[in-house]
Amino acid sequence: MRFRIEHEIRGRLRIHICRKHMTCREADILQYYLNSRDFVTSVKINDRLKDVVICFCGDRRQVIDLLRGFHYEQVQVPEQYLQNSGRELNKENWEKLVNKIVLYAGNKLFLPYSLRTVITVCKSTKYLWNGIKTLAGRKIEVPVLDAASIGVSILRGDINTASSVMFLLGIGEILEEWTHKKSVDDLARSMSLNVGRVWLLGENGEVLVNADEIKPGDKVVVHMGNMIPFDGIVDSGEAMVNQASLTGESMPVAKSAGKYVYAGTAVEEGDIVILVKATSGFTKFEKIVTMIEETEKLKSSVESRAEHLADRLVPYTLLGTGLVYLFTRNTTKALSVLMVDFSCALKLAMPISVLSAIREANLHNITVKGGKFLEAVAEADTIVFDKTGTLTKAQPTVVEVVSFNGDTPNELLRLAACLEEHFPHSMAKAVVDAARAKNLVHEEMHSKVEYIVAHGISTKVGERKAVIGSYHFVFEDEQCIIPEEMTEKFRSLPTEYSHLYLGIDQKLAAVICIQDPLREEASMVIRELKQAGITKVVMMTGDGERTACAIAKKVGVDEYYSEVLPEDKAGFVEQEKAEGRKVIMIGDGINDSPALSAADAGIAISDGAEIAREIADITIGADSLYEIVVLKLLSNGLMERIRKNYRRIVGINSGLILMGVGGMIQPTTSALLHNTSTLWISLKSMQNLLPDDSAEHRQK
Repeated sequence: MRFRIEHEIRGRLRIHICRKHMTCREADILQYYLNSRDFVTSVKINDRLKDVVICFCGDRRQVIDLLRGFHYEQVQVPEQYLQNSGRELNKENWEKLVNKIVLYAGNKLFLPYSLRTVITVCKSTKYLWNGIKTLAGRKIEVPVLDAASIGVSILRGDINTASSVMFLLGIGEILEEWTHKKSVDDLARSMSLNVGRVWLLGENGEVLVNADEIKPGDKVVVHMGNMIPFDGIVDSGEAMVNQASLTGESMPVAKSAGKYVYAGTAVEEGDIVILVKATSGFTKFEKIVTMIEETEKLKSSVESRAEHLADRLVPYTLLGTGLVYLFTRNTTKALSVLMVDFSCALKLAMPISVLSAIREANLHNITVKGGKFLEAVAEADTIVFDKTGTLTKAQPTVVEVVSFNGDTPNELLRLAACLEEHFPHSMAKAVVDAARAKNLVHEEMHSKVEYIVAHGISTKVGERKAVIGSYHFVFEDEQCIIPEEMTEKFRSLPTEYSHLYLGIDQKLAAVICIQDPLREEASMVIRELKQAGITKVVMMTGDGERTACAIAKKVGVDEYYSEVLPEDKAGFVEQEKAEGRKVIMIGDGINDSPALSAADAGIAISDGAEIAREIADITIGADSLYEIVVLKLLSNGLMERIRKNYRRIVGINSGLILMGVGGMIQPTTSALLHNTSTLWISLKSMQNLLPDDSAEHRQK
């Protein structure tokens, strides 16, 4: 690709692509290509100017070579990525906005008054017809007011006012549609799997094909370390599947023939053949996007109140117009009331505020399924945390190695790591990492390793048989026994940890205790949530009292409950709500689903994944609890913005009505100022609620 460097500073390049035109599709392909490199931190492409800004870490030569080696036809980009990029949408709406402004200004400057009159009358038919239809439905709502103000202006020969009203209403419609569609597209893009090619199993074996060629009923092979691209049933093979992105479970789940698997989950061990049941657009993964598109069903009460208030105010505006005319017999003053109403701004600014907040949340890896959940978070005074995978990391770590055969813990850990390093699942990784941290270098001292999926490992070390794995595998399948003198020691093993068992020659040699460590930011997040308005923080866990108490003290919760069942969590949430409290439930696992459903706002933690359970109202896609603080501040900011909008709308429009009735301004000026203020409030409502660096600042 030919390009020239326009500007350069350390870690940032701005280049110009040397070609006549750049389509949205070409810009998306280049963006995907650059973002796929680890050393590229961010990319911004202006397809109209053909300029690209690249931020990177490391040597600039890498970026130059990357650009020189780029060819559009050689880059395989998932079709779903291109469909959800949002670039085409932004370009289309920007052109609509610019064209409308240019045409309006051009008509004013260059067309004769008579021709402008004809154009305005023709355009007014749409608004007049909407008003008539609303009246025919026995309703007096905003379309009636729009039709009345435009119709009366035309009847009085005030073409400029009628034209200005229609122009500003049109601008508002474009902005509202643009904001809504962009919010939905941003969410769709953030949750897109972006799977490019998959292995299709055919008569002649495995064939690499494009993912969009797959149909329900096809068989797809997923190898160890790869993501499952479609919902389906395991046709053959066995694997350990990490479902943290969908269920929040910290440990991988065994999947064999007949078991259902979901798109977006990953195969940690083994290989499986999947009989595809649902492709793009029909998976459980993508139902969340459908819910976002049905935002009308999930409006916040403030949106609904604003909309209903806007409609209820219309009769009073019409009544006010009539009364002013009745007492003053002055048509101009009466029109001043008709031209200025509260409903336009109320009906436009409030939804835009909510949709913009949903979009902004998405920028922080937070997916919100409706405005009412942001309102619920803002009003919440109680927050309930699940422990495992939420306050903890869901990343197993070795805490202790308990010897049962007289060997030192380090020697036993060395042996365990020697066996486990061949199978990179999460428990094995914890053992290998622990050995590496202790600098326990080990040579291959075993024969061929036999791996039994979802059970454990069996091999020979010299003349001795060694096994490592679950209780069921070591004690029941392999018939290992506990040395008699160690029975009491075995019974006293700490119950707050998970256990991995190592047996040698059918005798228990060691128990490796593994824990899920507490997130470093947990205590700070709880403090900041309290500063943001939360008065009661509760932790609930299925773990024992000893573990729950230790974690509760470390993080600083107000109350904690141990050994609870899923129904206990949901019951607690319902009890708090019955006492008049607004409750947020935060969880990560399938066992949290009843409580997530019961809460005013259910938040799912996905530990870095980009989607979460369908049951949650809000999902946090970042590997940090700080995003919960960001969500609370964002929700608080949204409610404050809405209150400000109410004050601005009432203040500005009341002032304009009083000035119009007092004869200080003409109806034309009144209409212009009213519509300009509506547009200004709407544009203010589209601005971000939080500083761009808010999340990064909190994490430092």
